[in-house]
Amino acid sequence: METVVSGIRSTGNLHLGNYYGALQNFIKMQDEYNCFFFIADLHSLTTHPTPADLHGNVKQVLIEYLAAGIDPEKATIYVQSDVPEVTELYLYLNMNAYMGELERATSFKDKVRANPENVNAGLLTYPVLMAADIIIHKAVKVPVGKDQEQHLEMARTFGNRFNRLYNHDYFPEPYAFSFGDSLVKIPGLDGKGKMGKSEGEGNAIFLSDTPEAIRKKVTRAVTDSGPTVENQQKPQEIQNLFDLMKVVSTPDTLAHFDELYNKMAIRYGDLKKQLAEDMVLATAPIRDRINAIANDADYLRKVAEMGADKARESASRTIREVREIIGFRKF
Repeated sequence: METVVSGIRSTGNLHLGNYYGALQNFIKMQDEYNCFFFIADLHSLTTHPTPADLHGNVKQVLIEYLAAGIDPEKATIYVQSDVPEVTELYLYLNMNAYMGELERATSFKDKVRANPENVNAGLLTYPVLMAADIIIHKAVKVPVGKDQEQHLEMARTFGNRFNRLYNHDYFPEPYAFSFGDSLVKIPGLDGKGKMGKSEGEGNAIFLSDTPEAIRKKVTRAVTDSGPTVENQQKPQEIQNLFDLMKVVSTPDTLAHFDELYNKMAIRYGDLKKQLAEDMVLATAPIRDRINAIANDADYLRKVAEMGADKARESASRTIREVREIIGFRKF
């Protein structure tokens, strides 16, 4: 069975874009592949070196991924910092990573421009840590977006360089796992692009949002003054609301409001009210599971420990073999 590795940000709650997008594919993948899903708390320190509540953030992410459908009996879900073998491999790979190639990384240059006061060594070697996360489990498939493809290319570079330097065909080449047309893109409430926390709190509907919070956010969603001719093409901000309704509402409901729009009889207040209630209904089961898991400290501890044990079993085997290949020996 092929191995898949994917990192999960340790900051930010899951929103509808995550749930109906990549996460649905993760849930399918855990039935077909040997999956390792890790919460990237070490990575988060490159841009937030003194987090206010690192443990709380990690805990919330773990709760929400479990509630959304990641099954710890099928996939290995673990906290990155619980597997020290990752940082050991990170050290070995750093010894053969060159300053020039790290400085040319697009993400590094972007972060330097955005945060010139926080240009740390961890930020520079971020691609090396990402490579260690992937190849320590000998993953061959990595679900990544376009913004991470250069890092994945660098992971192949570091793995191949290790193989070449030590004359040992050890690490396989990891490649991007493409979701293709199956990846649903969920628009935000700001009338512009996709749903995401980085676009502002009001742009996203989080799985843990209360019904009151959902209604309030949808009420504030961007609209226009309404259609001026029948069968008018919808502007982007209005199409976004219909696209959201396509995901959470029934086909009859969508057709009803589409007909009202085409007849110039649409009332956006009614549309938003219906959309909000359908979102409340769609997220209710997950919200209930989030609340239940959050109150079950024993279960969370068991999942975290089981994930760490399974990940360390895989990682320690790799480190043992890597140390042998490099030439470390006990006397």
